[in-house]
Amino acid sequence: MLDLYIGNKNYSSWSLRPWLVMKHFGIPFREHMVSVAGRPFNPTLKPIAGNARVPCLHEADGFQVWDSLAIIETLAERQQAIWPTDARARARARSICAEMHSGFTALRTAMPMNLKLRLRGKPAEPDVQRDIERIVEIWEDARSHVAQGDGPWLFGDFTAADAMFAPVVCRFDIYNVPLPPQAAAYRDTVLAHPALLEWRAAGLQESEAHAHYDGLADNYGGPR
Repeated sequence: MLDLYIGNKNYSSWSLRPWLVMKHFGIPFREHMVSVAGRPFNPTLKPIAGNARVPCLHEADGFQVWDSLAIIETLAERQQAIWPTDARARARARSICAEMHSGFTALRTAMPMNLKLRLRGKPAEPDVQRDIERIVEIWEDARSHVAQGDGPWLFGDFTAADAMFAPVVCRFDIYNVPLPPQAAAYRDTVLAHPALLEWRAAGLQESEAHAHYDGLADNYGGPR
């Protein structure tokens, strides 16, 4: 049995990714939530993860795998369907996951994860808008040129790429970001995933609050 250590579901976008992969592919695991959202580096988490961050996956013998992308790659060594089966689709999926993992800083900063907010939205600042447009470009390219079969996910069937982009899908929904039709359809597909609905419902039940994230409603036109 695997153990997955995650942060608050309302706030922890990084934790959502491996959790969603494990749920979708039916990989058994025990879930442990650690309250970390909105806090700086916390050395007391060192026993849980070598980098003192979550998510972190523990093997049955206690061996740790940290960082969402590293966890997903480790799981994919056992469950090959986690990545697309076609070699070029798989390479493209890895490229966009790495880009998502390391990039889009302006969007992340301006639109932090907070599932309890559903805002009217406002025009994005230029650097944030560039991030939004690049993400839309990634989605449309995957759906139009690389996807295999008729499935609604980025590469046809659900893969690691969909899990890696799930947090930004949530952000687009929270901050009411306007999207062109194909990107909007993909957003709605992700939001309707049963595991994401489960995650979101649990996040809405959490009582822990962080003023930095919760005080953004007025900046984005207030609640819808």
